[in-house]
Amino acid sequence: MLPGRQNRNIKRISKWIIGIAAACILIYLAASNISGILAELSSFAGLFMPLIIGAVIALVINVPMRSIEKRLFPKTTRPRLIRFRRPLAIISAEILVFGIFVLVAALVIPELVKAVALLSGNLLSFVDRLAQLESTIDFSKLPFGNYLSQIDIDWNEIRTSIEQLVRSQGMNAFNTALNTAGSVAGGLLNFVIGSVFAIYALFHKEKLQSQAKRLISAWLPSKAARQIFHISSVCGETFRNFIAAQTTEALILGSMCALGMMILRLPYVPMISALVGVTALIPVIGAFIGTIVGAFMMLTVDPIKTVIFVVFLLILQQIEGNLIYPKVVGASIRLPAMWVLAAVTVGGSAGGPFGMLVGVPTASALYTLIREATEHREQKLASEPGSEAPPAPESTADAVKPEGSG
Repeated sequence: MLPGRQNRNIKRISKWIIGIAAACILIYLAASNISGILAELSSFAGLFMPLIIGAVIALVINVPMRSIEKRLFPKTTRPRLIRFRRPLAIISAEILVFGIFVLVAALVIPELVKAVALLSGNLLSFVDRLAQLESTIDFSKLPFGNYLSQIDIDWNEIRTSIEQLVRSQGMNAFNTALNTAGSVAGGLLNFVIGSVFAIYALFHKEKLQSQAKRLISAWLPSKAARQIFHISSVCGETFRNFIAAQTTEALILGSMCALGMMILRLPYVPMISALVGVTALIPVIGAFIGTIVGAFMMLTVDPIKTVIFVVFLLILQQIEGNLIYPKVVGASIRLPAMWVLAAVTVGGSAGGPFGMLVGVPTASALYTLIREATEHREQKLASEPGSEAPPAPESTADAVKPEGSG
């Protein structure tokens, strides 16, 4: 080996060793000060929170806005109508998205409060009936009556305990509501600024996209720029397809729920069907949340109908999870069922319901990018001399939703 080439190899190996050592030191320092680093990152993210909220709002609003804009004056050549097409599409999309959530909240929250109050009152009445029944029943005519008559139950104490529990939980709920109201009031300014930022971003989205491409192309190598453009394209397409398909699936599930409840003559049809449809936007467990809340409210009206409702929803979710979801959403996310569940679990732990909603399209985009990179790597290895042909790629036929998911 030539001395010059040997020196270059030594320098390259030395750089690798120094780089690995520096990376290990940085990882150790980061792990040792993880709490401080997270606090600083949280403070730094708080500075840009209105912009982050605006970006999220813009991503969500952009999905219906694109569809609405295509249908507004599609054949017109009048400049004035063309100029008003984008603002009308933005306003219509915001009214549609925010109106749905406001309507569902207006339907559900008052009835849920009434259900809690009614259930607590029914529970106290049930305790009174049990106390009255104990004083009138003849235990001698019952099996093991002698043993049952020796059981001394202080129903007044039980009733007092229930009243204290309801009162304390009511105060906790009131304090929680006050804290929530304070948090909402504190975040209202960020939401308003974010909404304004979202409107500007949507109105000038083509210009922003062009500027971002110019900056990336000017300051990054061409290969890195192409990779960023491809990643952005995959993420954007995956998110749009997921939101559109998940919304369609939620509308179908909510409509089927309303139709079935009307046939079975169950109460709270508009409220519960709207709640089930909206919560179905959360993959896998969303419809179960709607089922639990709906069953709780229906329990205050008729326990028998509550059982019928739960059985009906379980059957409906099986039909939806095995027939509707694979056709409507399965083809759009292209993500195996196991990774859908993993994305929902991790997303829910990180960001609650919003994390569940964002976790699936994020995992789908990562899955697509990793699969493309793996296929490219396999083709590169297969083209090398003396290499064996790689195995056939995994089929995406299992990219469907788990059974009973919403």
